[in-house]
Amino acid sequence: MSLKPLRIAALMSAMLVAACSTTGFTTSSASSEAASHAQLVREARVALNNLYATTPSARNLSANAAGVLIFPSIVKAGFLLGGSGGRGVLFGPDGSVKGYYSAGAVSWGLQAGAQSFSEAMVLMTPDAVQNLDTADGWSVGVGPSVVVADEGIARDVTTTTARSDVYAFIYGQSGLMAGLGVQGQKITRLSN
Repeated sequence: MSLKPLRIAALMSAMLVAACSTTGFTTSSASSEAASHAQLVREARVALNNLYATTPSARNLSANAAGVLIFPSIVKAGFLLGGSGGRGVLFGPDGSVKGYYSAGAVSWGLQAGAQSFSEAMVLMTPDAVQNLDTADGWSVGVGPSVVVADEGIARDVTTTTARSDVYAFIYGQSGLMAGLGVQGQKITRLSN
């Protein structure tokens, strides 16, 4: 059996991972970074309003949350080995910007394709927000308990039944990503 197809697949996957995980700012001027942050905030507010329009329980949870971390666009691509990345904004309970973050993930398994989606993480407790800011890169699955709220759960979650530290909503998917993979997402605070 020839290993050449596997080597080509591994090389293509590595390039996809590199492309998806490039989430830092590439400009060096402060004004360009400020403009980039302003654009990110606008996109995050639009994405959050889209979530509220389609999932009323997300708005109800957010009303009692310590913060909402929103990634307006996360891009995911892979073939056997894959990756995803995006930038987001943490909004405080009053809607003010509390910080900028990047999310990145590496996945492996039977998978092929590319897609983009939005992700919102409703941080219910001050400890969840503090964990996000004090950890050296916050990994989903380590630290606060995270519940991924699919459509069924999202309908049943109310402010009286909410018991988790963080509720994650993934929505607005476009593209095609098929397969089964194992992944973990790491969230890191960006410089302001």
